[in-house]
Amino acid sequence: MASETTALPAAAPDAATFADPGTSAPPRRIVLPRRSGVAEFLEMLLVTMLLALFGTTFVVQAFKIPSGSMEPTLLIGDHVFVNKFIFEGTGAWYEKFLPYRDIRRGDIIVFKFPFDDHPHYVKRVIGLPGDRLRIVNGDVYIDGEFLREPYVVRHPASRDPYADNFPPSDRAVLRFVARREWADQLFDYVRNGELIVPPDHYFAMGDNRDLSADSRYWGFVDRDSIMGKPMMIYWSVRATSDDYRSRGVSSVLSGMGQTLLHLRAQTRWNRMLREVH
Repeated sequence: MASETTALPAAAPDAATFADPGTSAPPRRIVLPRRSGVAEFLEMLLVTMLLALFGTTFVVQAFKIPSGSMEPTLLIGDHVFVNKFIFEGTGAWYEKFLPYRDIRRGDIIVFKFPFDDHPHYVKRVIGLPGDRLRIVNGDVYIDGEFLREPYVVRHPASRDPYADNFPPSDRAVLRFVARREWADQLFDYVRNGELIVPPDHYFAMGDNRDLSADSRYWGFVDRDSIMGKPMMIYWSVRATSDDYRSRGVSSVLSGMGQTLLHLRAQTRWNRMLREVH
């Protein structure tokens, strides 16, 4: 004899069914309260904001290049993602399980400028803590060894005798070329004509060597001020330094409008998604 099967009504999406043990009564349904679409949207928005905040605080952040000091590696108008999760941390026990590494010579870094309103600068690390650094006729020597720098470009018409022969032998010249704070302390780090990079500090210079305001003019980069390393150009637009100077709201909006209007023509498509070295 064929058995008879009784189909139970399908439970609502937010309902749970419970059988009463020891009875033949049909299972009872308990209907859970349904969340509104607004509540779900707000929850999703909150999670997205928290993830974005975590990402920009600890992992990656977007920056734009406002000057030509790193040309041709980075051009004015390049927009880069900066990896903030690459260099060694504070020494906490859990950091040995994370993919940190030491800052190396040749790394491009984004850091907070030590003076003024602490804008973000981007330069290349040339001198590491403990290095003995000297520049002779524009060539860099580390611990007496010539440093090969295939990334450097030079402009003979713009060369500076002070920057090309560093550290200087005459203190008087510092008054005219170097930042006052750096001029007051530079010779505290000079031994036998070489600059000694102190612990937890770095000497950084631009690839566009003759057109770069760098450690030669304002001093060392403190380890705590280094935010990360540019890893990729995600967008690049033809621009000049004037486009990134502080301006009024109307000028900024006008500039944004012009960029959007000519977005296709002004974008440097060949630099998109290029890795930064």
